[in-house]
Amino acid sequence: MLIEPKLFKNRKFLIKSLLVVLVFLPFIVELFGNAWVRILAFSLLYIMLALGLNIVIGFAGLLDLGYVAFYAVGAYLFALLSSPHLIENFTHIQLLFPAGFDFPSWSLLFLGAIVAGFFGLLLGFPVLRLRGDYLAIVTLGFGEIIRIFLNNLNTPINLTNGPQGIGSIQPLLLFSIDFSKSLELFNISISSLQLHYYLFLVLTCFIVLVSNRLEKSRLGRAWIAVREDETAAKASGIDTTRVKLWAFVLGASFGGVSGSLFASFQGFISPESFILMESIVIVSMVVLGGMGNVYGVVLGAVLLYAIPEILRLVAKPSQEFILGYELIPAEALRMLVFGVALVTIMLFRPEGLFPKNK
Repeated sequence: MLIEPKLFKNRKFLIKSLLVVLVFLPFIVELFGNAWVRILAFSLLYIMLALGLNIVIGFAGLLDLGYVAFYAVGAYLFALLSSPHLIENFTHIQLLFPAGFDFPSWSLLFLGAIVAGFFGLLLGFPVLRLRGDYLAIVTLGFGEIIRIFLNNLNTPINLTNGPQGIGSIQPLLLFSIDFSKSLELFNISISSLQLHYYLFLVLTCFIVLVSNRLEKSRLGRAWIAVREDETAAKASGIDTTRVKLWAFVLGASFGGVSGSLFASFQGFISPESFILMESIVIVSMVVLGGMGNVYGVVLGAVLLYAIPEILRLVAKPSQEFILGYELIPAEALRMLVFGVALVTIMLFRPEGLFPKNK
């Protein structure tokens, strides 16, 4: 009786300590350059994506290889409604909105979640009866269909600007804070990169909280039942159709929010940002961390994004310092480490670094 409260207090202390470290971390890494802050921000973005996919794969047991499609939907929705692209290419829209759309940033994030969730519903209906490899193939095809549409919808009407992408995307403006400019707070200058980092951190913590609540909810228990044995779940009275659709919709919504944040952060998007490899990397994050374990997925996302990006920065200088020349190009070394890490984990920890206790 005395051990559980003690463990609970230690856990709370560890979480608070971690949050304190995360608050001050961008100021520390900025001493080494803005690129390191950018790596931190994108790590949080990929955590949000991985947590969204964890609902589909980890909780419900539905192998989705086209998750990047929802990421793309959120990004392009934000880009189209916060850039001059539609007004410049469609006369009737220009007449309706002569001064631009001027949508609040928070509404575009919310709308991105809704529209991506709708696309998740569209994907969910045709694949309800599919499992395993067949489901993976169909979802993979769905992701490629979305990318090809984005790449070719510049004719006969220029909706997405095709492979040239969409630029001049307005930055986020939340609570009168312009995320494209530095902010002075208590005589401390917070750069644009750091502002994005803190926003991503808040949203990541929110999504972690939502994921934990979903897992312990009635819907979450239904997902787990479907994952373990769909036939038994159906025999127990679980509406497996509804449960699967909710998994696709909620997982897609997380991807839509992440895509909207990506578009605002980059200021430019193109179909090249949403290739199949992105889906594979996000799936790898979920598998590496431990499917169904929220905190394991967080760790998997950080490791698979941050380590290759850090190698991009340090591989060449390190080789030149040690050998006097670059033996292995940084990009090749990044993918080599990525592949070796996955193979090693699958050999020695096939259920991931932190598998979910059943």
